Amino acid sequence: MIDGQPIAYFQPFIDTATGLIAGVEALGRLRLDDGRLVSVGPLFVDPKVSPAALRRLDRQIRDDALARLHQAPKDWFLSLNISPRWVGRLRPNQPLPSLRQLQQHGVDPRRVVFEITELSGGYLRLPEVVARYRQAGARVAIDDFGAGYSQLDRVLTLQPDILKLDMRLFQQAARGGPSGEVVKALAQMAEKTGCWIIAEGVETEDEMDFALECGARFVQGFLFAKPALEFPASDAYLETFGKLRDRYVRRKLQERAGLIQLRRQLAELISNLRPWAESGAMLSSLPAPEGFPRLLRIYQCDRHGTQISPNLEWNGLFWKEDRRYLGHNWSWRPYFYQLLAEGWEERRLTLSNTYRDATSNQYCMTAGLFIEHNRLLLIDIDAEGL
Repeated sequence: MIDGQPIAYFQPFIDTATGLIAGVEALGRLRLDDGRLVSVGPLFVDPKVSPAALRRLDRQIRDDALARLHQAPKDWFLSLNISPRWVGRLRPNQPLPSLRQLQQHGVDPRRVVFEITELSGGYLRLPEVVARYRQAGARVAIDDFGAGYSQLDRVLTLQPDILKLDMRLFQQAARGGPSGEVVKALAQMAEKTGCWIIAEGVETEDEMDFALECGARFVQGFLFAKPALEFPASDAYLETFGKLRDRYVRRKLQERAGLIQLRRQLAELISNLRPWAESGAMLSSLPAPEGFPRLLRIYQCDRHGTQISPNLEWNGLFWKEDRRYLGHNWSWRPYFYQLLAEGWEERRLTLSNTYRDATSNQYCMTAGLFIEHNRLLLIDIDAEGL
């Protein structure tokens, strides 16, 4: 027995392309006898609550959400949580209760996103059910994407329309560090498979910036709105979102301006180094890299990527020679083929994208310039914070 009246609360999704609300997620609440509202979430992990009671509660919340969807703008979608645990109890070819609910409430399936909340129980039946959702015209989302890497094969099998980044991983990634690169890579993978990304748990301006950095199509979180009983106006957060987006764009423009300045500094540095490199590259005649604190090392490769000089590293007082990498081939590294492709024909300074160096574990960028005898003069710089 579950005490309280089940009702649906709604939290909006903001479309990053327009700043308008594009849809809402239905979240379960219980209104207690004393008027308090509590989340139903803890009940679904409480072993004392029977599966039958949970299924009934889930259906009541979904009924309430669908009954009230007619009050929302016609172009909004409604996201409904579906647990594969219920899917595993269905009989073969049994009509899907969730689709039957849509029919009962006269809701167009094209307005509905079925959000798969986990990928554990009931998975064997899940692809079939997902196919039936799609056949009806509904879309499918996977929640907590990135929380369990062993689930990646299941995600790819289901081919969802939308992926919701795991909130804890997303919020940790927004603070920087290696998890940021992991989440960006997950988002890029999703984009390549044709999925839209939802960033949930957006609570700070930095998290909003990171959501845009990941290419999120929709954002959801307390920075805009907490779950509420009533539907807000479509443009309720348009001004707030516009200011945050403009702030992000200004920051990216500042980063670009910094990169342009970095290119100028690198061009000057490599111009000073070129005569030295082409006249024998004697360590004793190598000038100090004044005014360039990001310099990590200087070295030379042949056009096939094989290192033909030691690494030369400036320690603040003098150059230090490191001969460990002589003869190593770097043609497979992210920077080399980019430099080779862009710099060979025009013989101009080329700057790679930021990458994590496999040897030092540092964020780096590499500048290169072809010099005489088809050699490539290379400069690695510290790209942390760029």
